[in-house]
Amino acid sequence: MPTYTKVLAHLSQPDVADRVHALSHDGAVEFLVLSREDTLRRRLRGTTDKGTEVTIALNRDEQLSDGAVLSLDADKALIVRMSEERWLRLEPRDTDAAIEAGYFAGNLHWRVRFAPGALLIALEGPVEHYLQRIAPLTTSGKVLALQP
Repeated sequence: MPTYTKVLAHLSQPDVADRVHALSHDGAVEFLVLSREDTLRRRLRGTTDKGTEVTIALNRDEQLSDGAVLSLDADKALIVRMSEERWLRLEPRDTDAAIEAGYFAGNLHWRVRFAPGALLIALEGPVEHYLQRIAPLTTSGKVLALQP
């Protein structure tokens, strides 16, 4: 099982993207799909989309991200891909409800994004856990929760 100890490059670099693109025509690119939580880890094991088992053991100054290149040579490449994140959409009925929902999400240290008229909560666990926590806001009608 190969072990990768550093991020060699990133797909955002034009020369790297060109090399990976050329390898993809030959089916020589493997992807290791990781969750956001896994990209924060320094040590992990995984299986690529082609079934290759790999180990990652990075130094503290290294960080995995979407498009990180772990291996790139003349005949193959290994690229990190992040799995798609899911978001719970909260639509408050008015300004007061929006402030309460924002305060609530901040108190729970939830990762958020903003959309017109909505607060988006990053789902880092089962959606049911989030819905249980915001039940006082949804059952009172202050906030409408739309699941992904």
